[in-house]
Amino acid sequence: MYAAMNNSAHQCAAAEIAVKAVPDDERVWVPQAKDVWFRPLMLNTMQGQWCNLLRVRRSGILSRHLHPNPVHGYVIKGRWHYLEHDWIAETGSYVFEPPGEIHTLTVPDDVEEMITFFNITGCMVYMDENNRQVGYEDVFTKIDMCRKHYDEVGLGADYLDQFIR
Repeated sequence: MYAAMNNSAHQCAAAEIAVKAVPDDERVWVPQAKDVWFRPLMLNTMQGQWCNLLRVRRSGILSRHLHPNPVHGYVIKGRWHYLEHDWIAETGSYVFEPPGEIHTLTVPDDVEEMITFFNITGCMVYMDENNRQVGYEDVFTKIDMCRKHYDEVGLGADYLDQFIR
């Protein structure tokens, strides 16, 4: 009732996040691999969740991986697909990835730039061609990557704090 009366959140509630998703400042994009970046939007340390934009400016295979939890994606620009499926995620497409499925994210040769919003809980487990784990990412490795990058490009390691909940 307090929220309805005074139009504010509970004192223990985390602050909202409202940012321009595709930033004007190129330094906000965190390099992940050659011609692959991500832009953090929210990094939820309490639930092991992160929301980000993935931007790719190259064609070919990006990664073969699985998630132990569902993933939601929305394509903002360009298109991509999984080698294991016959559908193509293109601008305006929503993608639901079920937990446990191994898939190989690929960007077609004629796509100059792909940007997709992803909402991920848990981790990304990178797999080799024999289905063996070769690496992983989670909200904490994402935080570490961002802090290092933002410090190196002059935004400051604490620039990331606005996205952490």
